[in-house]
Amino acid sequence: MNKSSLHSINVALGQRSYPVWIGSGLLNDPARWRPLLRGHHALVVSNTTVAPLYLSRVAAGLEGLRWSSFLLDDGEVHKSFANVGRVLEALGQLGATRDACVIALGGGVVGDLAGFSAACWMRGIDFIQMPTTLLAMVDSSVGGKTGVNLPVGKNLAGAFHQPRAVIADIDTLATLPAREYRAGLAEVVKGAAIGDEAFFVWLEQHADALAARDVDTLLEAIARKVQYKAGVVARDETEQGERALLNFGHTFGHALETAGHYTTLLHGEAVAIGMLLAAHLSERCGMSEPGDTARLERLLRTLGLPLTIPPGMDTEQLLQWMRLDKKNAAGQLRLILWRGIGRAEIVDAVAESAVAATLDAAKASAARAAAT
Repeated sequence: MNKSSLHSINVALGQRSYPVWIGSGLLNDPARWRPLLRGHHALVVSNTTVAPLYLSRVAAGLEGLRWSSFLLDDGEVHKSFANVGRVLEALGQLGATRDACVIALGGGVVGDLAGFSAACWMRGIDFIQMPTTLLAMVDSSVGGKTGVNLPVGKNLAGAFHQPRAVIADIDTLATLPAREYRAGLAEVVKGAAIGDEAFFVWLEQHADALAARDVDTLLEAIARKVQYKAGVVARDETEQGERALLNFGHTFGHALETAGHYTTLLHGEAVAIGMLLAAHLSERCGMSEPGDTARLERLLRTLGLPLTIPPGMDTEQLLQWMRLDKKNAAGQLRLILWRGIGRAEIVDAVAESAVAATLDAAKASAARAAAT
């Protein structure tokens, strides 16, 4: 890839609009992002895996400011209220004022927790997203959703709080473990599956190159997914309608993550399984054809993503967690289903019996496959 290659995508939200920069060497280019810091205080939130690799690059751009860092342990289980409290304490110790900035250097856990902490400090201060995982670059860093997990469910506490900018330095993906990389590809597929059939076809054509981490192919995939999401966020910032489609696979996926105590599946892996379950449920409800499900399954398999519910997960317990989903209304399940590739819909009052039958069928299929 040409080192000068840079994608700049605007998230159009009026006075709160912000750029998403995607390219190589961006962490080493403070001239681009340092002017976004309006005050004299900055707190870099990162984790113990990412900070040893990249914190020094960010620190070089903070010279002359009063700044400090707060490091989480790595993993979804650390996206908690307890750690929000610790970040707020770190801001207090720093003496952070209303014009301070929180910088999120890491994956989705870091970005969600740092953004939520920034939303809470003095009722809202600036933050900048510096995603270092593929999943964070293509999804969680864009759109202002922040939050933490609770024992009863994922992301049940949170706030919409838009960043000042997203700085996606793809050089950081060189140190991303293969499993994390594949998990990020699930969110790329999701964007195509819900609303961009041409992009889905492109992914089918370039799946092998993406699986092999071809840099030029990856850069285009990231930019296309971010461009799609930026458009959705601009039209529906607080998820009153269209933005809910971005949750395709997530109601199932969040239940699977919760059932595994946030340690069995990575978020992207759960979304991959969840999308396939949503496709099967759409078939069961007479909305889509088996051929669409088969194409989705084939693409996810080529990209190396898991396709089956992990063993030992109980259908009724999964349903219980699905009932807590934020999209539900009037005590009824409200799911994102599809009428085929690129045609997702919000479906109200989905019958729990159909969801349970879909889960049971998927579990039975996985058991048969494991037995052969």
